[in-house]
Amino acid sequence: MIYFQTGTPQADLTADDLKEGLYTALSLLGKKNKVLAIPPDFTRLASHAGELTRYAYDYYGEKLTDILPALGTHSPMSEHQITEMFGEVPQNLFRIHDWRNDIVTLGEVPAEFIREVSDDAVDFAWPAQVNKLLVEGGFDLILSIGQVVPHEVVGMANYNKNIFIGTGGAEGINKSHFIGAAFGMEKMMGRAQTPVRKIFNYASHHFANHLPILYILTVVGMDESGKLKVRGLYIGDDQDVFKAAAHLSLEANFTLLDRPMKKVVVYLDPSEFKSTWLGNKSIYRTRMAIADGGELIVLAPALKEFGEDKEIDRLIRKYGYFGTPNTLKIVRENKDLRDNLSAAAHLIHGSTEDRFSVTYCPGDEKENLTKQEIESVGFNYGNIKEMISIYNPDQLKDGWNINDKGEQFYYISNPAIGLWAVRERFKD
Repeated sequence: MIYFQTGTPQADLTADDLKEGLYTALSLLGKKNKVLAIPPDFTRLASHAGELTRYAYDYYGEKLTDILPALGTHSPMSEHQITEMFGEVPQNLFRIHDWRNDIVTLGEVPAEFIREVSDDAVDFAWPAQVNKLLVEGGFDLILSIGQVVPHEVVGMANYNKNIFIGTGGAEGINKSHFIGAAFGMEKMMGRAQTPVRKIFNYASHHFANHLPILYILTVVGMDESGKLKVRGLYIGDDQDVFKAAAHLSLEANFTLLDRPMKKVVVYLDPSEFKSTWLGNKSIYRTRMAIADGGELIVLAPALKEFGEDKEIDRLIRKYGYFGTPNTLKIVRENKDLRDNLSAAAHLIHGSTEDRFSVTYCPGDEKENLTKQEIESVGFNYGNIKEMISIYNPDQLKDGWNINDKGEQFYYISNPAIGLWAVRERFKD
């Protein structure tokens, strides 16, 4: 059931609009005694989930007893990040999700179902895992808060992904990422119904019906000046609310181009992007728009690591981004990668399949990844000072630009917000 919905590709929802919409939905639910909020972490700051969580706390007060950021495999939030994202919400309410230990398995999606929906790409069952707090906490309302936006693993982010991945366990996260990679992310990105989503929906229907989850979903787009705008707010407890939000996201976040990009420049905000685990969104979200033989230049001033998780970081350093056939081969040959299939999936996602090149430009080598480290995993290295003298983010506009040398290129200031494709490469 949808309790509240509003949104258009041109909408510009204010803080008051978000608060009013949330309160309207919550008022329809009746009295609640114990509430859990599951917002995203700081890497989804643009989602406006922080202020929606704050409004939920203002509404329920002491009855909102726990906040569990949906970290997935990401690093725990710092006190500074919590304050910046959630404001005056008490920090003692925040819990840290331990994706390797603090989980329970609700049930198992059978292998035959997964074979069917993935067109035989994989042959294994999938465990529906969540943080034990959801099951053992005694909550009569769980608020799953986040942003619907094109995504490389599931097609469109959020809805029950926030639960099964954001609060999920190692096996569930690993296998779900690998399913999407093996099926082919270019067949999934920007689509609401994908093999991975169908698996999550199966798990929601068969194993998680007893959890009192309310989904609070935003759609955030960018205007012509590069400013982020909230285009929609959707609140409900079933697939209908996700489908409505995903439909708007496709309109607000998806850019279809008439010709491929020969050169793309992407800027990674240093407050958000410190790893290729996140920074490779610059590759994921643009790959369907980049010309064969093209170049992607990634300005990454705070790039200090490959994976936020130490084991994933080690595996990326060991195996690198060298294409799907190579990755599938080393998965078969190496137990450490078979035991961490999300890392294997990430290696596939971050590879260009030798179709175009990626030049990463991190900041000072004393604090960030070095030239040797960048090149060891299959990327080219660029000096950020030299690149910014040619492609200065402060002087660029999102979209097509021409520099002083007459070179035409496409600039993206925030790859996490959108998806770009040439029309002929995106067939619904």
